[in-house]
Amino acid sequence: MTASRRVLLKLSGEAFADPDKGYGIDPVTVERVAKEVAEAHATGVQLAIVVGGGNIFRGVSQAAKGMDPASADYMGMLATVINALAVRDALEKAGVPTRVQSAITMQQLAEPYIRLRAIRHLEKGRIVIFAAGTGNPFFTTDTTAALRAVEIGAEILLKASKVDGIYDSDPKTNPDAVRFDELDYMEFLSLGLRVMDSTAITMCREHGVPIGVFDMTEPGNILKAVSEGAVGTIVH
Repeated sequence: MTASRRVLLKLSGEAFADPDKGYGIDPVTVERVAKEVAEAHATGVQLAIVVGGGNIFRGVSQAAKGMDPASADYMGMLATVINALAVRDALEKAGVPTRVQSAITMQQLAEPYIRLRAIRHLEKGRIVIFAAGTGNPFFTTDTTAALRAVEIGAEILLKASKVDGIYDSDPKTNPDAVRFDELDYMEFLSLGLRVMDSTAITMCREHGVPIGVFDMTEPGNILKAVSEGAVGTIVH
């Protein structure tokens, strides 16, 4: 691995949830994730992060039922900002200079998303967290991660979730589900797998960005995935 290796890490919001409530932010988990991210960053990798918002939005999802879909999506975008600020705080405490860039302007909390500024931060050894999705409704944070990965020239998009890879069916409901070590983009799309949405997969396919899916709840996996890229399933 060279010092110029650039990685986009997508962190699932659900993985930060309080284990008892199923939503909210668990400080112990955020601290552990920040420590692993800091260790990965210390290897010399240029690291950008997109954070989901499911752990926050799930707590208000009942209120969002029946809402205008665009308004509900904006609520979800704001949830990602909450997570981004929590992760930034933990990373700064771990000694890693970190910037949050938001696709929705909120000057008191974050920088606006500017691609060249984000790249400059990465080149200066800072971690950049992209918040508020693409700034548009009807796009998932997976698609945001794919878009930002392409924009900053990331070598790989790593999706950290609570599952240790991609299966042919849901391993929670099917004990005989088979995990793939690797897939090509078209296989993923033809099988109708739901680990990432088709828009994100198609964007990565068109720009040649490989995708790694791994379990972030297993201690040490974030460091392994970022530094080695060999944990879980690879889509390429």
